[in-house]
Amino acid sequence: MRSIKCAILFSGNGSNMQNLIESLHNKIFYDNANNPVRLETTLTLCNNPSAYGITRTHHLAIPCKIINHKDFSSRSDFDNAMIEMLRAHSIDIVLLAGFMRILTSCFTQAYQTINIHPSFLPEHKGANAIKESFNSTQSYGGVSVHWVNEELDSGEIIAQEKLHKIPNESLEDFTSRIHALEYSLYPRAILLALGLKDSVKSVEELQ
Repeated sequence: MRSIKCAILFSGNGSNMQNLIESLHNKIFYDNANNPVRLETTLTLCNNPSAYGITRTHHLAIPCKIINHKDFSSRSDFDNAMIEMLRAHSIDIVLLAGFMRILTSCFTQAYQTINIHPSFLPEHKGANAIKESFNSTQSYGGVSVHWVNEELDSGEIIAQEKLHKIPNESLEDFTSRIHALEYSLYPRAILLALGLKDSVKSVEELQ
């Protein structure tokens, strides 16, 4: 059976990372020819040694490597260190889940990389997307999943959904609904990007 080895990069809480692992790891999907394909989260990478997501990886029994970007003199040196680690684990595709670094061209040319962003792109790029979206005059926010290039939040869209605002809703409640949409959309968008159909059985069920 063919396997696709995934790496997840994160910088903080790691809730999207955990959702991807629980939704996709060691599950069997089917390609367009109905051949079974296993998705395997082979590795997680974190650039922040104090990130809570590291604790999540331990609970999930998924290997986590820490490469602190502050240990490198340039963005490209940091990216090359990550590339070396990914190649050592024979990674096929990279998934970003709250990874707070802009990747250089050396990385994006080495690996196909997917990111999730909490706005309806191209609106509200950058780190404060949820708050900016909430405070905007638009009647909606949203979530977008896209291929990564060297320009911030600007790669080709894979999937996106709008989230309509509720009158008098708090920023906290709006944020919670955005996160819930992220957890729903991201796994589905990854399968779409990889040309795979929904899971039927887990690896354990097939044994």
